[in-house]
Amino acid sequence: MYSAILPLPPDLDEMMIAGFLRGSPVEMVKCQTSDLEVPVMPRSYWRVSHAGELRTEGPFGDHTGYYSLADEYPVFHVTCITQRREPVYATTIVDLRPWRISIWARPSSAFPAADANADSEVRDICMPAEGIFHNLMLISMRKSYPGHARKVMNAIWGLGQAMFTKCIVVVDEDVDVQNEREVVWRALNNIDPERDIQFTMGPIDSLDHASRLINYGSKMGIDRTRKWPGRDSRVPAGGDPHVPR
Repeated sequence: MYSAILPLPPDLDEMMIAGFLRGSPVEMVKCQTSDLEVPVMPRSYWRVSHAGELRTEGPFGDHTGYYSLADEYPVFHVTCITQRREPVYATTIVDLRPWRISIWARPSSAFPAADANADSEVRDICMPAEGIFHNLMLISMRKSYPGHARKVMNAIWGLGQAMFTKCIVVVDEDVDVQNEREVVWRALNNIDPERDIQFTMGPIDSLDHASRLINYGSKMGIDRTRKWPGRDSRVPAGGDPHVPR
């Protein structure tokens, strides 16, 4: 179940990850009405989809703590349901306290972190539960040149499911992004909003009820990294005001 929600690269199989987490391969069995193999689960089914068949779905109470909006979604028809002996009903619960899902989603932030850290400029990533994970990403990085933080933001917005990230806050590598209170303190006390905040448009999560259009809306990036005199900011003669006393 956990492997099914991971933001994996398209060429990485969920069953392989599930086997890695289990420490042994996932047992698979052949479907009764097709040649597909499915995991030995409490319940499994085979579905038939008809291209172009859509029906209105929603609104639903979702993991965001809000109702997702109604929209047209593909229809599938169940042709066969099977279950193992002594089945266990597996489910997840979502309600008005979205941080209950943090046990699932917090470890998942390691996947975009691994992608973004390919050249070691990104030091750490945190996706707080209060931001429903894909709505807020805190990044610490090793800054090497002016505009480096904005380059990292745009790189994140170009990475798989990380493209759905609504807000990104980038700080220097000496800031512990796992300490969300420290990030808020450092960022809000040291940014010039007009200089350090950028907005862009792009793909948005389908469950985002605040976006202006389904699957499309605005995103925000905040560059809280230290500015260099004469290169990306005018820093007072006394030094970098971002260094806490």
